[in-house]
Amino acid sequence: MTNIPEVKLGIIAVSRDCFIIDLSERRRSAIVAACAKDGLSVYECKTTVENEKDMLKAVAEVKDAGCNALVVFLGNFGPETPETLIAKNFDGPCMYVAAAEGDGDLINGRGDAYCGMLNCSYNLGMRHLKAFIPEYPVGTAEDIAKMIGEFKPIACALIGLSQLKIITFGPRPQDFFACNAPIKGLYEIGVEIEENSELDLLVAYKAHANDPRIPEVCADMAKEMGEGCYYADMNERMAQLELTLLDWAEAHKGSRQYVAFADKCWPAFPEAFGFEPCYVNSRLVSRGIPVSCEVDIYGALSEYIGMCVSGDTVTLLDINNSVPASIYEEDIKGKFDYTLTDTFMGFHCGNTPSCKLCADRAVKYQLIQHRLLEPKDSEPDFTRGTLEGDIAASDITFYRLQCDSDGILRAYIAQGEVLPVKTRSFGGIGVFAIPEMGRFYRHVLIQKRYPHHGAVAFGHYGKALFEVFKFLGVQDIAYNQPKALPYPTENPWA
Repeated sequence: MTNIPEVKLGIIAVSRDCFIIDLSERRRSAIVAACAKDGLSVYECKTTVENEKDMLKAVAEVKDAGCNALVVFLGNFGPETPETLIAKNFDGPCMYVAAAEGDGDLINGRGDAYCGMLNCSYNLGMRHLKAFIPEYPVGTAEDIAKMIGEFKPIACALIGLSQLKIITFGPRPQDFFACNAPIKGLYEIGVEIEENSELDLLVAYKAHANDPRIPEVCADMAKEMGEGCYYADMNERMAQLELTLLDWAEAHKGSRQYVAFADKCWPAFPEAFGFEPCYVNSRLVSRGIPVSCEVDIYGALSEYIGMCVSGDTVTLLDINNSVPASIYEEDIKGKFDYTLTDTFMGFHCGNTPSCKLCADRAVKYQLIQHRLLEPKDSEPDFTRGTLEGDIAASDITFYRLQCDSDGILRAYIAQGEVLPVKTRSFGGIGVFAIPEMGRFYRHVLIQKRYPHHGAVAFGHYGKALFEVFKFLGVQDIAYNQPKALPYPTENPWA
């Protein structure tokens, strides 16, 4: 996926001038060696920082090496001013960690970095500098190598957001106020936005008629889906849209490196373009370019963050319908440790990438839009173009970053799984199970007025997402709390 950053990590060791500098340097080298054992490449800065001139030299060294994320390592107590100025002068996310004792005697081999981290944090705060500090930032070389491994996807998301532009084609569909959100929150976290009309997209699409690249894209679509799983007569039209969006992204990135789309997809789109855009959207997100439905700006933003954190494609789904008791009794009860209210179905018309669907997935038509837009009992025509099938069983993280009507950023994260249970329904859809989902649904999603769309990462990434949201300054990060921890609005006699 070329639309997310490639993180190149560097490590700078710092040393207070009244401590032995060699202690910091030896400990730094041990961390780099431990990272190499874990398959993690880290550039080792040879300049150890004791003063401000060292700081400037070290930052220049890691920049010249191409580093875009940095580990500042307190091998001993550390110099409070220079070590925090590293974060000010480096153009990228910084993590601060400190050495545990145990690799030398406690006379000449004691570093007191445990103490130094306190003053380091204090100084970062005084300078209003943001830095990532792990839950317990003090450790051995092996411990810190693990922290660096966990920092890398967090850094990827932060770098990506700093260079992200969300491109919209709107306005949102009528009665979908849930997708209307203040753009103020985007600017607060450094994301740019370009808002366009649906007509702008139509004009650009028409200009791509007979594009010489269309046959190649059609062949790739046919290869992806397999014979009998797509509409051959529609591939050319869908390939034309795919090329239109890719070209628009390149032409409109401006000063940014990465893009995400939030596009209007109904009710006018299918009739004007001659197909539903869902399958095309699924193809773009599979290569790292989210295209959210219904001009859901914060849905696209959430998807992009999830891709950076997971290094994998994602999807955006309606938190859609309850699981019928009959399906629960037949396929879930006694086989999986979930109650009926722990389960729900996540659905969208057909934007989930084919690689995340079961083998019988296929390009089909949008049943709801067919009812609305085409003659009763007619063969589907321009409402074709959705990618449908049950979502394959997988661990998942359901999450969203949202700017509310007051302009305040808030987020939720809930880990669970897609169950290997047939949905007996239409669209791109799966049976989801999240512990205590019923309570989470009522006291987070409803109580805090979240919209119906949620982003889905395929794996458990709650820890990294939490740290990204925290770094961005999100004060309210909700999660599915266990029974023993009631929500503030939960009735204790319920």
